[in-house]
Amino acid sequence: MIRAVPAAELAPTTWAHPVRARGLRVRAGRHLAVDGLDLSLGTGVHGLLGPNGAGKTTLMRALATVVRPAGGQLELLGRPVHERDGDLRTVRRAVGYLPQQFGYYPRFTVREFVEYLAWLKEMPKADIPGAAQRAIERTGLTDRADRRLKTLSGGMLRRAGIAQAIVNDPAVLLLDEPTVGLDPEQRLGFRELLRDVGTDSCVVVSTHLVEDVVAACTEVVLLHAGRLAWQGTPEELAAAGAAGHAGDSPAERGYATLLQQHRAERGTDA
Repeated sequence: MIRAVPAAELAPTTWAHPVRARGLRVRAGRHLAVDGLDLSLGTGVHGLLGPNGAGKTTLMRALATVVRPAGGQLELLGRPVHERDGDLRTVRRAVGYLPQQFGYYPRFTVREFVEYLAWLKEMPKADIPGAAQRAIERTGLTDRADRRLKTLSGGMLRRAGIAQAIVNDPAVLLLDEPTVGLDPEQRLGFRELLRDVGTDSCVVVSTHLVEDVVAACTEVVLLHAGRLAWQGTPEELAAAGAAGHAGDSPAERGYATLLQQHRAERGTDA
């Protein structure tokens, strides 16, 4: 049966902030990993930084609608997803997500894997082959497209994960530690891909690599203990660095300075 598509679904829509959180609280098991977060993200590439345990992965899982918030408000593409009866299906069609560890069928080829994820995202059947081919080309996997996933190196497998995340041309792209396993040349190509996708999408990249954030992101978000510690541009991050702080670059020193300032304001060393 052919479904009649409402005009509202066909009309182009823009949002001042594709991602918007107010007082957001998200649990990781029994632990409140995101605690009262206020955050708005627009079009561009947003680098999510913070120490281990800051709540980065839990926030990414909430943005991907993998876990529901425990409290507060979360809107994606103008739709509330914190409500129990929220329209998650519509949101998920417009989201691309690469978790730190993703499942896959080892006997699938790269092409089969990307096409399968496109199908799960409910892309029109006729569009899937072409969309999968474009995603494979953009991630530099053209010569591996018909290789089985179980034969790929860790870096190649990570690129296949990135390909499935972008196959639907998502309005919101979420990448959790995407450069793990990528060699320096591959990381340069990945940064270029981020800049390209970020021209008309909201891209959120969670990473520990400050240099990747400075090179590819238009905005930096610093989390600490599940709350927003600082938000600004890579240039402002680098300018915040204080002499004597640890770090091999101005951006790393800026990260250390801002994190220390936030801890001092909260009266905590952790």
